Parts: sequence; C-alpha cells; structure tokens
Amino acid sequence: MTTITTRTVEYPADNLTMIGHLALPAGTGRRPAVLIGPEGVGLSDVERRRAEALAELGYVALAFDLHGGRYLADPDDMLARCMPLLSDPDRMRGIGHAALDVLRAEPRADPDRTAAVGYGTGGAIALELGREGVDLRAIGTVNALTTGRPGEAARIRCPVWAGVGSEDPIMSPVQRDAFTAELEAAGVDWRLVVYGGALHAFHHPTVDHIVRPGVGYHPRHAERAWRDVVALLTECLPVTE
Repeated sequence: MTTITTRTVEYPADNLTMIGHLALPAGTGRRPAVLIGPEGVGLSDVERRRAEALAELGYVALAFDLHGGRYLADPDDMLARCMPLLSDPDRMRGIGHAALDVLRAEPRADPDRTAAVGYGTGGAIALELGREGVDLRAIGTVNALTTGRPGEAARIRCPVWAGVGSEDPIMSPVQRDAFTAELEAAGVDWRLVVYGGALHAFHHPTVDHIVRPGVGYHPRHAERAWRDVVALLTECLPVTE
C-alpha cells in the first residue's frame, strides 16, 4: 500500500460552506483527478474511504459535500433537501462546479485529466456536469439514472458508465429505459450494468439509522460495482499515459 495524505477542504456552494475530503497519492508530480459524489444522505466515511482508495491507485480524489457538512440520517430530512435539488439542474451544476474547481486547483491534480464518479444524488450531479459540456474523461454513476433537459445530453464529451440494482424501486425499468434512450439519442458512449437482486444503494454498507424501503446493501455486487468503476477509470483516465 502506498503512502497517501488527506485533508479537509472547505469551499462555498449552494449558499453553504461545504466540507470535502481530499486524498493525495504518494509522490510530488501531477496526477489525474477524480471527483466523488455521495448519496443523498451526504458525505460519509464511505466516500472518504473511496477517495483514499483512489489515491492509493495514484489519483488525486475529492469526495465532495452536499449539505454543508451535515449528514442527513433522517429520510424525511434527506428528501426535503434532495428532491428540490434533483429537480433543479442549475443548482446541481453549481454544487458540482464548486467542488470541481477545488479539485482542479489542487497543485497535484492535472486539471485537464479529470473524471466524475457519483452515487445517488452525487451521481446525478456528475451527469449534470456532463450535460453542461464540462471537459471530463469519464462519468461513472451508481443508482443515479437521472434524465436531463431535452437535448443537453449531446454535450456529454466522455464515456458514461452506470450501475443499478435490478430490484431498485427508485430506479425502475422505466427509468432505466428513459436514461439509456436519452444517451443513445445523443450519441453518447454509454454502458449500463444491472446487478441482479440488488436494491437501491446496494453499494453502501449497512447504516445504523432508518432508511427508505427498497434500500439495502449487497456486499458481492458492491465489490463488483467498485471494480467496474476502477476499470472505467483505468480505461478512460489511466494514471500514466
């Protein structure tokens, strides 16, 4: 295991002071950079560990914040915050841009070689950055099969990988079809992996608070989805070129 360093970063977004988690690989040179977006509950140790795992692979990684340092364990609080956000692409893009600016300003990060990986709400934000035409090498999402405003998917300039549980009641087959139809019509290089028997947020280890119905951890598929994310980055954003 390589030696990595981490630090907390504060930055303004969505009229809040966001608190992200930056992980840097060993060495001193510039490296490709990855933005990591959390589920709707907000930034947790799960995303912090993923940022650190990517740093161990040689990436500069920033796990970004959604709620100004808050973790919304109560499902009603989470929905009250996230549903208006998910219906407002410009707000999502603002949150994504603020985090991306922090990441690209990091001296160890190569600002011309970045990707965005997100889960749930964080994945929707990654997609909105793509729909705005932001220069990304790859977009990866898990249980974030959101569709955008008509025609804007044509601005996506990189491959898109998406993962979803077959039994996810939030990302239904109808939602899957709408998502893939949007990307196909826009000529995007896309892939969708459906993980059999998995629920919503299947990648996220079990938490000690109440969750919405249809949410559940699937350890085997969680490992597979992580390997798929790493494979996407290896293909589209290799550490060495």
